[in-house]
Amino acid sequence: MKVQNYANHIRFVPGYHYVASTGLLAVLIGSIINLLHSSKENVYSASLILVLTVICMIIWLYMRIFALKAQDRAIRAEENFRHFILTGKPLDKQLHLAQIIALRFASDEEFPALAQKAITENLSDKEIKKAIQHWRADYHRV
Repeated sequence: MKVQNYANHIRFVPGYHYVASTGLLAVLIGSIINLLHSSKENVYSASLILVLTVICMIIWLYMRIFALKAQDRAIRAEENFRHFILTGKPLDKQLHLAQIIALRFASDEEFPALAQKAITENLSDKEIKKAIQHWRADYHRV
């Protein structure tokens, strides 16, 4: 496995991001064309196919959103606990979730100072990631 850093930390799952999304888009386009070209007798079934396709797309989208929300909550709890272990204090409430998620890549040595810098300078998640000197990889994020 490659050493993780800012340039390669984003993860794409080909089956999900490329195959499933392209397949759903193709089915959506096909079901719209099918509905537009259907005869009077087939409008009902063509409409059902389109509705089912839209429902599948909604499920596909929420499946991703729900998984990311659960991971974000876990990351917030883990980083708050890590900050408490390192400093004896919880993370500052001024930190936004995106900042906390970016801070998870910081090593223990630079984490407290970078968290404080993120608050005082209102750093974005990308700015936080770029400021990290010693990258702490997260190979388990989906």
